[in-house]
Amino acid sequence: MSALPPLNRRDGRPTLAIVGATGAVGTVMLDILSTRTDVWGDIRLIASPRSAGKKLRVRGEELEVVALSEEAFEGVDIAMFDVPDEVSAQWAPVAAAKGAVAVDNSGAFRMDADVPLVVPEVNPDQAKNRPRGIISNPNCTTLSMIVALGALHREYTLRELVVSSYQAASGAGQPGVDALREQIAKVAGDTTLGTQAGDVRRVIGDTGPFPAPLALNVVPWAGSLKDGGWSSEELKVRNESRKILGLPGLRVNATCVRVPVVTTHSLTVHAVFESEVDQARAQAVLAEAPGVVLCDDPANYEFPTPADVVGTDPTWVGRVRRSLDDPNALDLFLCGDNLRKGAALNTAQIAELVAEEFTER
Repeated sequence: MSALPPLNRRDGRPTLAIVGATGAVGTVMLDILSTRTDVWGDIRLIASPRSAGKKLRVRGEELEVVALSEEAFEGVDIAMFDVPDEVSAQWAPVAAAKGAVAVDNSGAFRMDADVPLVVPEVNPDQAKNRPRGIISNPNCTTLSMIVALGALHREYTLRELVVSSYQAASGAGQPGVDALREQIAKVAGDTTLGTQAGDVRRVIGDTGPFPAPLALNVVPWAGSLKDGGWSSEELKVRNESRKILGLPGLRVNATCVRVPVVTTHSLTVHAVFESEVDQARAQAVLAEAPGVVLCDDPANYEFPTPADVVGTDPTWVGRVRRSLDDPNALDLFLCGDNLRKGAALNTAQIAELVAEEFTER
């Protein structure tokens, strides 16, 4: 292994490592670190050996990527992981053993009782409760709604959720984006497609990572098959919402649907609370909540859509209505960029919470 670049520990600020710096979320992370308030000393970029030696720009300077190894965590205070579950499962404990706090964006530790699942706008206090030295970042679908629901829970006390998600192709990684774009190219210009059963499937052929064509279609499936016909994505929404909100008995039913959108997940939510809700008050709570933008003027057709939200950081909320049949229930529509708040941004915010501990010493 080549010698690691020296760490300067600039101004005594913590040293940050980004593991998976060359991936899709890692690329977004570099942009986020270059635009948010800089709380970091040195930054070390880590990736697989095949990416070692690449140079990437962050904070206006070019840094060389180093290969993932035990030595790569020497002198690192906080390590953000954006790698597959099995890689995080192996290497996050290594980083923690080296003295770094590991902030993991994979699913490897989310339901571990000794690993907090943190959303800074909802449960920031849990970031310090990390007996394994690891903090987990929620799934992008959960993150697309939980900031808004956390604010409403504080006001009304949440009892039940019925959720339908409309998930972008990028939730399946770069292969998902590539497959969608290829499918769009195949169907473009054919004005007869979508009028007969199976015609879209015949033209598209290989559907890539999706179980059915995504172009000119929606696919009621995301994730892997679990007991009872549930998908892993649907169970993540249930289990992660319970853990983040500290509501182990919260009733949650989710149906996850893939839609022909490149990036930004959307959800419809039917939320039932312990107390009666008021539409105007609920809108005010959302408008005042950190990390939430209320876009809700149906008379003028103003509500969030993925095409308008992509590339932004907040959770966007619209179509806020009190249920017609239950005074304790709200119905709403939400959008959130699944690569930003749904992945890179929340990870960065968690890391910044931990960084504050270093300035308090």
